[in-house]
Amino acid sequence: MTDLYTPTPRTTATRTRKRMHYEREAAHAILDEAFDCSVGFVVDGEPRVLPNLHVRIDDTLYLHGSTGARLGLAARGDGVPVCVTVTILDALVYARSQFNHSANYRSVVALGTARPVTDDAEKLRVLFALADKVGPGRSADSRPPSRQELAQTTVLALPLAEVSVRSRSGGVGDDPEDLALPHWAGVLPLRRVAGPPVTEPGVAAAPPGYLPGSPSQWQTPVVLEGRHVRLEPLTPGHVPALFEALDDEEVWRHIPFPRPRTPDELAEDVAGVLRGQWLGQRSGWAQVDPATGAVIGMTTYHDIDTNLRALGIGHTMVGRRWWRTGVNTEAKLLLLERAFEVLGAERVFWYTDVLNERSQQAIARLGASRDGMIRRQRRRPDGSWRDTVVFAMTADEWPAAARRLRDRLAAS
Repeated sequence: MTDLYTPTPRTTATRTRKRMHYEREAAHAILDEAFDCSVGFVVDGEPRVLPNLHVRIDDTLYLHGSTGARLGLAARGDGVPVCVTVTILDALVYARSQFNHSANYRSVVALGTARPVTDDAEKLRVLFALADKVGPGRSADSRPPSRQELAQTTVLALPLAEVSVRSRSGGVGDDPEDLALPHWAGVLPLRRVAGPPVTEPGVAAAPPGYLPGSPSQWQTPVVLEGRHVRLEPLTPGHVPALFEALDDEEVWRHIPFPRPRTPDELAEDVAGVLRGQWLGQRSGWAQVDPATGAVIGMTTYHDIDTNLRALGIGHTMVGRRWWRTGVNTEAKLLLLERAFEVLGAERVFWYTDVLNERSQQAIARLGASRDGMIRRQRRRPDGSWRDTVVFAMTADEWPAAARRLRDRLAAS
C-alpha cells in the first residue's frame, strides 16, 4: 500500500489544482473525523444523494443503511456504483469583493462500486466499529444487534481506491485592485461543539465519559472512597434517595436557591449540575454512607478555571442526621486531595452566606483562610441580597492543612 492514491480521470481536478491532493493519510483522517457523509448513486436513470453514517476500517469505507432503503435495494447482487463525499467546514472567508468570498475546508471524494456485506461476522465487526466511532467503548456499553436486526441492516463496503482530497486553508484572496476598499475582510473559524447531553427520562446512569466533547478530568468526577463517606459521580439515579435525605427545611436554610418540594424539582437541580459539568464549569458527586449505601447528600466543584488551576467547593448539602459526624470533614479531605494532589490545583475556594456562621466555622476548621467578602453577590430565595464570604486555600497551605485533617479523622 503506497502513501498516495493514484489519480484517475474522475479524480483529476479541472480547476484550482493546487487544492487537490491524493495523500492516503489525509483522506483517512478526514473520513475518521467526520461522522456523516453524502452518498450519490443512480436509481432508474435519475441521481440520488442521501446522507449516511460511515466508518473506515483499514482501506475500506463502510456505509450503514436498511435493507428496504433505496441504497440497500440498489446494491443487491453485484453492488452499486457510488460517489461518496465528506466535507468538514473549518472557516468562512470574507473578502472585500463578493466574488472572492470562500471557505476553508477539508473534503474527500471516493468513487467505486459498493458491495453488500453478506458475512455476518464482517457485518458485526463493522457495526461495532460504527458504535465505537460515536464513542470509544460504546459497542461494549450497549446491546448488540439481534439476529433479526442484523438481517434488517444493510452494510456496504467501498474499497478506497479511487480517492481524492480537496482542501483550502489560509486567509483572504482579494484582488490587488480591491485592497483599498473599506469593507471588512477576514476569516471566521468554525468548529463543531458537542453537548451538553440530554439524558432520556428514566435513565439512571450519568452520561459516559466517552461521548464526543466529554469534559477533562477537572470536570469529570470519579469515585472517592473514605471511611465515613464515599463520593460517587452524581447521576439522575441518585435523585429519589437524595430527595429523601435532604427533605428538611434546616438543610436548605442558607442554600441560595429555593428548596425543591418534589423529587422532580430536585431532578432539575441535578440536571443543572450535569449540564454545567459538560460545559466545563462544574463536577458533581453524591455523598454515600459506605456502610449502608444510603445516599446522604451531594457536593460539587464549581467555577472551575483550568487556566488559573483554581476551583470552588460548594453546593454542598448533607442530611441533618449526618451533621457533626466525620462525613463533612472526610468529604472535604477527599475533594481537596483530588484538587491539589491529582489535578494540580493552585487554589481552592469556598463561597458562603455571611449569615451562615456554622458553614464559616466548618470551612475555617479545614484550614482555609477568610479572604474577604463580596457584598450583594446574589439574591437569596426570599429576595433579600446576600453578602458572600470568600474562603480560600492555596497549594502552599495544603500540606499543613492535610496533616491536620488526617489527624482529626484518625482521632474520630
